[in-house]
Amino acid sequence: MASILSTKDLTKSYKIGKLEVPALRGVSLEVEEGEFVAIMGPSGCGKSTLLHLLGGLLSPTTGSIIIDGEDLAKVSDAQRTDIRRRKIGFVFQRFNLFPTLTTEGNLKLAEKIHTGNGGGNAQNRKEVLKLLKLENKMHHKPLELSGGEQQRVALARAIVNRPAIILADEPTGNLDTENSEIVLEMFKELNQKFNQTIVMITHNPEAAAVCSRVIRMRDGHVVEE
Repeated sequence: MASILSTKDLTKSYKIGKLEVPALRGVSLEVEEGEFVAIMGPSGCGKSTLLHLLGGLLSPTTGSIIIDGEDLAKVSDAQRTDIRRRKIGFVFQRFNLFPTLTTEGNLKLAEKIHTGNGGGNAQNRKEVLKLLKLENKMHHKPLELSGGEQQRVALARAIVNRPAIILADEPTGNLDTENSEIVLEMFKELNQKFNQTIVMITHNPEAAAVCSRVIRMRDGHVVEE
């Protein structure tokens, strides 16, 4: 299988006053198309920094990030934003839904951002919502949904444009056990049915257990696969 995402000697340092604090210290990894990968490690090990770099939300200090053949480290901010818009879907621990929009409205907004012209596909939206068992919640606003339902809407929004990669940052972190299991089952189904490539940060061993591979980090390094 071809690699859809890879990094080589990736470093990231933050300036705090006159100090340079390293968050990543030379991370090299490869993710193949259709893989479901968990990234685990203690707090402060660099997991979230790595995910934000993979998604083009941050620029690396040194090293390369290849997404579907394009190096995020060598393009302009505008080009990086475009790659992110076209190829990456995000799911965060906080659902980040627009509270004034319905479930369908949140998906329409994601489509508008993706296409740039407001175009969308109603049938595609219905299929995604049906897959995530949200077809009866299409006209509900976030405050009318449970936490698990809100996270599924966030997942629907991430996949509605069929991105090459889904990046998920602790997607079950705010959910109870039952809803965590439902959301993880949805990720597994997306991975298996659509060959969707997923990279997920998690502290939860049960969440990592549904993945096909686990990458462990410590002190800004990959220490085990």
